[in-house]
Amino acid sequence: MELSFYKYQGTGNDFIMVDNRTNKLSKNNTNLINRLCDRKFGIGADGLILLEEPEAEGDDFKMVYFNADGNESSMCGNGGRCIVAFAEFLGIIKKEAAFTAIDGFHEAVIDNDLISLKMSDVDRVEEKTDSFFLNTGSPHHVIFTDKIDEIDIKKVGAAIRYSEEYNSIGGTNVNFVEQLDKVSFKVRTYERGVEDETLSCGTGVTAVALAAFAAGKVNTTTVHLKTPGGRLAVSFDSREVSFRNIWLTGPAVQVFKGVIECKL
Repeated sequence: MELSFYKYQGTGNDFIMVDNRTNKLSKNNTNLINRLCDRKFGIGADGLILLEEPEAEGDDFKMVYFNADGNESSMCGNGGRCIVAFAEFLGIIKKEAAFTAIDGFHEAVIDNDLISLKMSDVDRVEEKTDSFFLNTGSPHHVIFTDKIDEIDIKKVGAAIRYSEEYNSIGGTNVNFVEQLDKVSFKVRTYERGVEDETLSCGTGVTAVALAAFAAGKVNTTTVHLKTPGGRLAVSFDSREVSFRNIWLTGPAVQVFKGVIECKL
């Protein structure tokens, strides 16, 4: 089978994008998706995203996201921004989008080179002994540190991701955060499903922004995040312990397109 695909990246978080409105690629073929994401034997990506026909009234399309391990996963913020750029490229939308992903309904707005994605509401931020935990469409463990560049992200992140504490939810993503100024943070993220550090994580920086506000590290409702792959911004409304009207903003870029022969 020949499969046409596009490669997109959002602050270094890269994805294989497939227009699957004709259901050419099976969502059950875990091995194929894993092979396509392999950086040595396939196309190479942090994940694969299918754009499919909408199922909900008023939607422009449906988003189905797979981690690099081939398994369908929870929400991906940078992937959500990339699929909006892809939908614009395909002519499905113009400057606004409405779509459903695994965590529910999303809206998005395109403004020149930036795409703003409305994220799911967050009902609470759990404060632990030396960290925070919250779900921004995907589960995130957040640790604030002043030595972010000295941490072995893969080793320490994996230990937390696979700890007994998170077994019941299938593990967690882990974010290491260093405050740069009153409104900015440096973020490095270990992503489950990729099982390594990625250059950026959209749901991760969203979690960092909300955790920073909950911890009293910022008093503004717009937070700027610097990842190894680029800069993102998160804005939100705070309602006591919950957060609403959460928007993730940053670039999403088409890198290349191609055709690959897939052995089913």
